[in-house]
Amino acid sequence: MAKTEYYVYVIELSKRVFTENTRFRNANPQFNGVLQCLYVGMTSKTPKERFKQHKTGHRNKKGYKISSRIVEKYGMYLRPSLYNHLNPIKTRAEALKMEKTLALELRRMKYAVWFN
Repeated sequence: MAKTEYYVYVIELSKRVFTENTRFRNANPQFNGVLQCLYVGMTSKTPKERFKQHKTGHRNKKGYKISSRIVEKYGMYLRPSLYNHLNPIKTRAEALKMEKTLALELRRMKYAVWFN
């Protein structure tokens, strides 16, 4: 049986998220409006499959919504140039750590970023 691989991914969000979503705005005091608003996530699917799940409001087998409301409403497209070099990742723990590391690095670069 093949071992599961994990991926981090970045989705560009509409800049409306910054003006319309108070939690997003409060999480990004460093944002100066020049660069983009982004969502950083991790998945065992391909980034393309996961983006599609976010945009369609995907629910798991138990009926729980597993898509991000922010991506569902504001997500525009994947930004592979910001994550391709990091994938694939061998374990879920490493992927979770990389998700946070990448998100914080992008914030330091003055992007506005949402992640879990």
